[in-house]
Amino acid sequence: MAVPYPQTREFQAFRTNIEYARKMVVAGQSLAAFQSPVFDIGDFYRAAWVQAVSAIDHWFHEELFRRVAELAAQDSPDMPYQLRQFELPLVKIEEVQRGTTTLADAVLEGVKAKWGSASLQNPRKISEALKLVTEENLWAKAAVQLNEWNHGRTGMTEQTLKKQYISITERRNKIAHYSDLVDGSLKQRRPISDADVTDAIDWVERIALAIAKVLG
Repeated sequence: MAVPYPQTREFQAFRTNIEYARKMVVAGQSLAAFQSPVFDIGDFYRAAWVQAVSAIDHWFHEELFRRVAELAAQDSPDMPYQLRQFELPLVKIEEVQRGTTTLADAVLEGVKAKWGSASLQNPRKISEALKLVTEENLWAKAAVQLNEWNHGRTGMTEQTLKKQYISITERRNKIAHYSDLVDGSLKQRRPISDADVTDAIDWVERIALAIAKVLG
């Protein structure tokens, strides 16, 4: 899928982080011939999976903060409804009135306080956060964009795209929080291959590109 990448600093950081994930896969492939009892090749693939999800989670945050800063600085009545309605603590309003901070900085600080430590690995949460910077239906339009890039050979919908993303993040959570153990087992882990994680990484990158395109 030859699609031009956004040239923003935030998306370049995303690409760097995705490349780290791909390098982990290559490392695992390189060592696959050595059946060492010391390490499990699958751990390279699991680490790559976690890295890929972390990459898009980080990008969602950075993209949100960049766009909030730009929109708040414009102080336009045309900014998204959720941003216009964003509540600030009284202390911040007083700082703006005294001139010790700007409205844009106060809003950005408030958004970071609310979303900075929030996990953006669920489509509902992602939509909620990004409503501050867009009123588009991100997942529906991202699905349409993916279908266009694939010249109509795919029939992604809002729901199927969300399901695809959730399947990737849920596996990440099983790896990160449950050592990827099979349910009910304390020893047996779920199988994973280089093909599995490469497909997941590719999907993460496609989704990020499609959402970036919708955001504009």
